[in-house]
Amino acid sequence: MQTHGAAGPIARERSQSLVAGLAAAALALGAAYVASEATLRLAALWLVGGALGFALYHAAFGFAGAYRVLFTRGRSGSVRAQMLMLAVAVAIFFPVLEAGSLFGEPVRGFVFPAGIEVAIGAFLFGIGMQLGGGCASGTLYTAGGGDTRMVVTLVFFVVGMTIGAYDVERWEGLPALPPISLPASLGLLPALALHLGLFALIAWAAAAREQRMTGVVEPIFRRGGASFLTGPWPLAWAALALALLNAATLVLAGRPWGITQAFATWGSLVGEATGLADPVFWAYWDDPTRVDLLHRPLVRDATSLMNIGLMAGALLAAGLAGRFAPSWRIGWGPLLAAIVGGLMLGYGARMAFGCNISAFFSGVASGSLHGWLWILAALPGNWLGTQMRPLFGLSK
Repeated sequence: MQTHGAAGPIARERSQSLVAGLAAAALALGAAYVASEATLRLAALWLVGGALGFALYHAAFGFAGAYRVLFTRGRSGSVRAQMLMLAVAVAIFFPVLEAGSLFGEPVRGFVFPAGIEVAIGAFLFGIGMQLGGGCASGTLYTAGGGDTRMVVTLVFFVVGMTIGAYDVERWEGLPALPPISLPASLGLLPALALHLGLFALIAWAAAAREQRMTGVVEPIFRRGGASFLTGPWPLAWAALALALLNAATLVLAGRPWGITQAFATWGSLVGEATGLADPVFWAYWDDPTRVDLLHRPLVRDATSLMNIGLMAGALLAAGLAGRFAPSWRIGWGPLLAAIVGGLMLGYGARMAFGCNISAFFSGVASGSLHGWLWILAALPGNWLGTQMRPLFGLSK
């Protein structure tokens, strides 16, 4: 009986090792394939995506959960970690973007118009975050780590983004400021000081609120049982990793980390292949920055490669942590929330020039005013989405 009792844990350990091995092999073979079919630079971006997924999973570093526990329980650790991430990112990005090149290669930030369309899109995205169960990066890493409800969210995220691409002309005439770079407007050092001061102020205010509500302040630099390979990571580890990996993306891709552009590409290609849509005639794909994406092999699309690599990296982390355990038992309420939330995430991201990564993280790191507008509009959406969660059988 003792031998039989031990067989379950042993079999589970072997299965988790198999998952980790397959994920590691996928990352290695994927990098070799991309290097042979495309470029070494794109192969490096594939591996950067894998590292992002690894870090996100091991720290359970997300945005949707961070805002929900801040609203409902006062816990601020994840939000303070985001401020650390942004502080490191702007310290790297601002001087590099002002120079305009790095190692002889041109670099650009994500600086987009700040207007009503961005505000509406970010608000919708915020609701979708809470109903769908994650943001853009959170959806990818949790789906890659075996959360089957998040696979549903991801599918409808792609659908929503594709519908948004089809519907792009509906919102183009809304009032908006032109693209505004705060470092270009204020000067490098004043803009950097302003941003670092705001991050410190937000972190302090969040910690003070947590102290009043709970009597303690959640640490972000330490975590019990922390291990690099098996997790869990302290939140600060992931914050630093994401800032540095976004900087690596800037070096390798010539622009910051983004996610959702690939979703519009995937959905449009599926629509075209199935005869459901003719995206080449959509105004969205007439944009000079996107015109060739529908005709470019996915192996040469940096954003697609990073997204898939991110999922593989999360799968590797889940296997090493012994936590890969997918289950298709999803209640009707949570399933409906994943569908509705995914659609809102996709449609909102299209309107807002991106998601929590490309619009907020990379936008603020680029010094763009639209990045600040994005988070100011997304937070009320997150609050409303949190209030709506019980309607779908989800806890606050």
